[in-house]
Amino acid sequence: MSEELLAPEKSYTEGVKTLLGDPKKAIVKLSLPMIMAMLIQATYNLADAIWVAGIGADALAAVGFVFPFYFIMMAISTGIGIGSSSAIARRIGARDKTGADSAATNSIVLVVITAVMFTVPLITLTEPIFGAIGASGTLQMTVDYARIISAGAIFLFFNNVGNAILRGEGDAKRAMYALGLGAGMNIVLDPIFIYSLGLGVAGAALATVLSMAVSSALLLYWLAIKNDTYVSIRFRGFRFNGKILKDILRVGIPSSIVQLSMSISMLVINFLIVLISGGGTDGVAVYSAGWRVATVGTLPLNGIATAVVAVCGAAFGARSYEKISISHLHAIKIGLLIEAAVTGATFIFAPQIAAVFTYSEGAAHLADDLTLFLRIACLFWPFVSFGMQSSALFQAVGRGISSMMATILRALVLTLLFIFILAFVLNFGLIGVWWGIVVANIIGSLVVFSWARFYVGGLMRANNSAR
Repeated sequence: MSEELLAPEKSYTEGVKTLLGDPKKAIVKLSLPMIMAMLIQATYNLADAIWVAGIGADALAAVGFVFPFYFIMMAISTGIGIGSSSAIARRIGARDKTGADSAATNSIVLVVITAVMFTVPLITLTEPIFGAIGASGTLQMTVDYARIISAGAIFLFFNNVGNAILRGEGDAKRAMYALGLGAGMNIVLDPIFIYSLGLGVAGAALATVLSMAVSSALLLYWLAIKNDTYVSIRFRGFRFNGKILKDILRVGIPSSIVQLSMSISMLVINFLIVLISGGGTDGVAVYSAGWRVATVGTLPLNGIATAVVAVCGAAFGARSYEKISISHLHAIKIGLLIEAAVTGATFIFAPQIAAVFTYSEGAAHLADDLTLFLRIACLFWPFVSFGMQSSALFQAVGRGISSMMATILRALVLTLLFIFILAFVLNFGLIGVWWGIVVANIIGSLVVFSWARFYVGGLMRANNSAR
């Protein structure tokens, strides 16, 4: 076996040493930077919504109509990133540095090609798409915002994969710096572009794209120019490696479908809200603003999940199945404690949070409805830890299909089923929509957790039998 394949410990970065060390410490050490980065990014998301809210309810609704499509772009790029992170971590665990390098390079080339293929049709079909899904009342605002966001898709795609490569080799700190830089710039640029330059919602989109471009430049410098990461990016003489590409996509495609199922769910929910509201867009504005808060509330779980993919992936590559079990349960415990605290704070301060989004005269009438949404929606957040960390475990070990099936069950099938029952069959209206989301997420998360524990138990029993 070659020296490069063995990748002797003296060549390991601190991140790789963390991945291959104590699993509980690794989960905490890799989670904290990503939680911080995601909270900074979430602060931007909230700030963006707050600045947009100052324009009025129509602007909030316009962003709400675009958000599912932005989520689709996130889904594709995040899926490829998760596939890359999992493939890199498993090869690091198996002491295969050459394979880890190839996985990183293949994922970057793949995501650039995908971004180009995605951007052109979305820009050209923007107006008919949003006209067809009920945005006719705010069509011009929606189109202006959507076209700029779509034009900057290449930066969004590259950001997600570049960060995933760093996480896959345990370098969570630099991933945090890149995310934090982009989010910080966005917070500063938003009021300038929206109000000082008078660009409105188009200014919010432009601020987002420019900020992502700067983050992309920093990631490109680290990965391809400074080249001090554990994995090496080599574009010279590049050719796709079929085996590694298949390994990335085996996790990446199901992960993208997972995200897409959530986007489809959001699109359908938006449509159902408009239907229940008799064509009005106030319900969409409430859901859009409220779901941004929900996204912030559960962001710590996303940070923990990135650590689960890396730590469990490395453990799987090293055939250390006990580490997988320890990492999984420890991640859930941390997430559960964090989300219990976040839920309590959100329930108590819901009116104050709602006031932040409804301070303008045009949006003030949404305050009570948004408060109610927040107090209902926050009840499922602690349970998300069971489902999200279990899905991350499946992604870590290369079982992307299992993760996909679990999330589709929760985010699409159960959510739409309970919304239909509570909002239409039992005629609870918008409140039925909110409670349908809560019930579906609680039941779905517990089902996924049970499935994951059964799988890990099987790995451990098979390993013990082989000894």
